[in-house]
Amino acid sequence: MIHLILGGARSGKSRFAEQWIVNTCVDIPRYYLATAQAYDNEMTERIIKHQQDRAPYHWQLCECPIHIDQTLQNIPDNSVVLIDCLTLWLTNVLMSVENKTNTREQKAQHLSHAIEQLLLTLSEHQTRLTLVVVANEVGLGIVPMGEQSRLFVDHAGWLNQKVAATAQQVTLVTAGLPLTLKGAISG
Repeated sequence: MIHLILGGARSGKSRFAEQWIVNTCVDIPRYYLATAQAYDNEMTERIIKHQQDRAPYHWQLCECPIHIDQTLQNIPDNSVVLIDCLTLWLTNVLMSVENKTNTREQKAQHLSHAIEQLLLTLSEHQTRLTLVVVANEVGLGIVPMGEQSRLFVDHAGWLNQKVAATAQQVTLVTAGLPLTLKGAISG
C-alpha cells in the first residue's frame, strides 16, 4: 500500500505522516527513510529537530539520499516505511549530475529515468510493505525564473502526479490540517 502525503514547506506533512503511522500501523516495525543531506548548519539543525520529534516512537532510521530501491530491498516484509521526502530525493538526484551533465535535456532525461525507476520500486514493494511517502507540493507558487529551478519544479510536479496515480491514498496537508484527495483516511 502507498499513501502519498503532500504539502508545502512547514505545512505539517511530516508530522501528519508520522502520526498517521503511529495511529494506524500499531505493533508493526517502523522504518524512517530520510533523504535529507546536511550541507549547511541550518539543514543540520532541521535534521536534528526532526530526529528529536520522532524519537519517542522508536523509528529505525535509514539514511537514504538517493538509493531508495536498495534500501527497501533490505526492509523485512510487513513493515511500515516512511519516506521523507521525495522532493529532497529529487534534489539529490539532480545534484548528483549537476556538474557532470551540462545540457538541460541530459538532466531532464536523468530525472525522468530516476522517477521511472522509483515508481517501479514503489510498485514492486507496495504489496509487502506499507509505504508512506512525503513530498512537497511545489507547483502552487509562481513559475521560477531560472532554468534549473523550472526543470526541478516540472519534474517534482510530474513525480507527485505519478506517485499519486499509483497510491491508494493521497492526503494534502495545509496548516497542519489533512485533506483527503484519494482513498480513505484513518488515524
